[in-house]
Amino acid sequence: MDADQGTSGTPGEGGAIEIASRFAELGALRLHYLEAGAGEPVLLLHGYAQTSHMWRPLIAELAKTHRVIAPDLRGFGASSKPEAGYDKTTLAQDVRALSTALGIDRAGVVGHDIGLMVAYAYAAQYPEAVTRIALMDAFLPGVGDWTHVWLMRDLWHFHFYGKTPLALVEGRERIYFEHFWNDFAADPAHSVSEADRQFYAAAYAQPGGMAAGFEVFRAFERDAADFAAFAKTKLPMPMLVLTGEKASGEFLIAQGRLVAEHVEGVVVEGSGHWLMDEAPGKVIPRLVAFFAD
Repeated sequence: MDADQGTSGTPGEGGAIEIASRFAELGALRLHYLEAGAGEPVLLLHGYAQTSHMWRPLIAELAKTHRVIAPDLRGFGASSKPEAGYDKTTLAQDVRALSTALGIDRAGVVGHDIGLMVAYAYAAQYPEAVTRIALMDAFLPGVGDWTHVWLMRDLWHFHFYGKTPLALVEGRERIYFEHFWNDFAADPAHSVSEADRQFYAAAYAQPGGMAAGFEVFRAFERDAADFAAFAKTKLPMPMLVLTGEKASGEFLIAQGRLVAEHVEGVVVEGSGHWLMDEAPGKVIPRLVAFFAD
């Protein structure tokens, strides 16, 4: 495991929380992750069009009482970008390898968007390793009536991969992502910030970045089969489901109740898909309280 790649201070009550940027060597895979705090561990898993960077405001609060780990998933951010392995079962195995390397046996898990799929696959494969799980706005492929989820209005991008799509977005990554950041928000003017848009566009513009992002959607057929099998055994740990009123609404909550025994569902009023960006004042306290129980 490499030495620290730097730290940054995030303001919080009682002083700044130092967030370290680190790398872990996991065989042929190199994962970048953010780490802060001490105490019972919590793993934060980002979604598409973002990286571990999205969690910094939550890390500043959770790290006051917990050890927080937020990786860039395989193919994203500063992590390595192999050609394969983008089904959510494999991505969850990557996270498990990271947690094991960091000496973490049991942890809480949070996932947003694609990250919630990875979080579910993690809990389904390693239920004994998960204390609590929080899923944030998107859906679970293969669970219930999933083909009618609201995100299917954008079915085109689930099949947008290969040589021609990559050529179309090269040098135009920002234009491509603006569609998601704007159209999936309740109000495009109160979605992902300008500074973060620049950060994410640059991250995905790295060699292999867009190809990896497209692969997470190519894997949905495999994910659906895996999740349908996982769902035959309900998760035993407490689950919190947070959704945007203008996005997933009750749909993900209903899916959560199909796969877990103890589910608390919260629809965040006035918010779209980008919960951490659109409604941090509602979402962060909910998550902090959930993991304080």
